[in-house]
Amino acid sequence: MEAEEELKFESACRFVIKLGTLAHRYGPQALRLESYLSRVTISLGYKGIFSSTPTSISFTFMKKDDELWQKQHLVSMPGTGFDLAKLAKVGELVNEVEAGTVSLERATEILDEIDEMPPPYRNWMVAIAYALCGAGFAGFLQGSWWDILLAAVFSLVVFLMVTFSGHYLGRFADWTPFLCALVAGVLSAVTGFLVPGINVYLVTLSAIIYLIPGFFISVGVIELTTKHYISGLANLVNGLICLVLLFAGAWLGVTLTGVILPVHSAAAGSIGSGWIWVFAMLLAAGLCIAFQTPPCDLFWALVCCAIACVGIILGVNIQGNNMGNFLGTAMAMVFANVWSDRINRPTSNVILPAFVFMVSGSIGFRGLVAISAGSTALGLTEFMHMFVVAITLAIGLVVGNLIYKPKITL
Repeated sequence: MEAEEELKFESACRFVIKLGTLAHRYGPQALRLESYLSRVTISLGYKGIFSSTPTSISFTFMKKDDELWQKQHLVSMPGTGFDLAKLAKVGELVNEVEAGTVSLERATEILDEIDEMPPPYRNWMVAIAYALCGAGFAGFLQGSWWDILLAAVFSLVVFLMVTFSGHYLGRFADWTPFLCALVAGVLSAVTGFLVPGINVYLVTLSAIIYLIPGFFISVGVIELTTKHYISGLANLVNGLICLVLLFAGAWLGVTLTGVILPVHSAAAGSIGSGWIWVFAMLLAAGLCIAFQTPPCDLFWALVCCAIACVGIILGVNIQGNNMGNFLGTAMAMVFANVWSDRINRPTSNVILPAFVFMVSGSIGFRGLVAISAGSTALGLTEFMHMFVVAITLAIGLVVGNLIYKPKITL
């Protein structure tokens, strides 16, 4: 009997370890992943303590009647990505395990099958998503029609570079953000010479908007406020390093081109405020597809982004940008929690695109651009405001969770 119980305990530990390592790759926040693993372990009849960072996960298991004896396991992770379709599949599998319809042994095998399954959106669709993100962001900032068109085209170039960087750059793949921004900056500057009247920096920023680490910077600040210091600092530092690489590449591309060609960067032309909603939804659609949001959840993810946008506009009209970020995040979080509770799907499927929709990192990028142009005071103000945005997002998440208590999901 004791040997059988030990084998059952071992099987549960192996399942939770594989569950955690695979789910970590698909994009959940550290706090959400730790809470979820704890819930699953309790449902299997045991207790667990977990610690997740961008580069590792620590697992500690114990039997409820013997907390002095613990089984520990540490896994080194290559980093976090985004694949909401696989994240949803993992959530569905865990529901079946908790319901007793799938054995742990079979569930462990299914986890490998999930990891190997093809994404719902193929490469050509993700390429279109990059273009939608670029065009959507340029339009959301009310650039000119030329700015929007060029942002979409250059976003496709960035997609190709990101896609092939892992195959050809090898150990230099970490420099992908720098190289992408460099090429985008050169292309924007050359086009600024050939087609006077475009906003070179707006086009460059829009072309690399998918690479802007606003999500990781904001998550880092949020995790620091929840006392997840190691994960928070790691996300914050990694986000800032990526932001600096993007700025350095964009600045170098525009500057070097300006040595050869007279680059004329115009102020942002306006397409009219009536188009903002159209381009906001294009940006949201691009993010959903790029994150591999399951097709069955795509509509609801767009609804969540629209609710966030409504909250931003209402908050701005009430008391300014910070109120807009807070209200948009809180409203989106409440919707995501209600949706997850009613449909029993992972909250991340709808809240992650809406959260990235805030793109607080773009504010930091614009701050660095202003500093490089000699507007030091303005640049520092915008760069520091990036952290204010992250804090307002964190408060919005907390308030949203207080208004409607969330179910523990991925």
